[in-house]
This record gives sequence, C-alpha cells and structure tokens, in this order.
Amino acid sequence: MKMNKIYSLLGLAVRSGNLASGEYAVEKAVKSGSAKLVIVSGDASDNTVKLFDNMCRFYEVPMFRYGTKEELGHAMGKEVRASLAVTEEGFAKSIMKHLEALE
Repeated sequence: MKMNKIYSLLGLAVRSGNLASGEYAVEKAVKSGSAKLVIVSGDASDNTVKLFDNMCRFYEVPMFRYGTKEELGHAMGKEVRASLAVTEEGFAKSIMKHLEALE
C-alpha cells in the first residue's frame, strides 16, 4: 500500500512540474537549492549513490534509496531513472512521511 502511494505522489509531482529526473537535472536542482528531497533507486550504481549522498549531505537535502530504476521510471511515465529530485515542499514532506514509515 505505501509503495503505491509513493509512486502515485511521484506521478503527481511529475504532472505538476515539481520533479527533476536524471543525474544532471537532479544535480542542478540540489545545487540551486530547489530540491527538497532526492530519491536514488536501490539498484543504482555505487558511484551514483556516493555522488548524491555526498552532495545531499553538503547541501542538506534529505536523500532516500527507494525502488528500482524501472519502478521509478514507470511512476514518472518515462524510461529507467536512477535518481530524481522533488522540488515542491508539500510533495517532498508527504513522500518523506511514507518513506520514513517503511524504514
């Protein structure tokens, strides 16, 4: 149930224009201060995880590992995505609430 809710919220964030996906777009969102939450897929490469972990710690953006590349891409209506950034505070808080409940 929680898994479907997270993907539904990600889909809504995409349609409302409040989500950046792909390594370069996510990096730009984090560095510009617009990212409120970063999600990296559970099957992302070690280099990708390290890159975003270090970046999110430095810029103080919450980061979670969740889902697979295929699941994240499907939720967004795109191909595989290893990383994404939620840029709207309300969506970010709601998604974080569900992610924290899974831990």
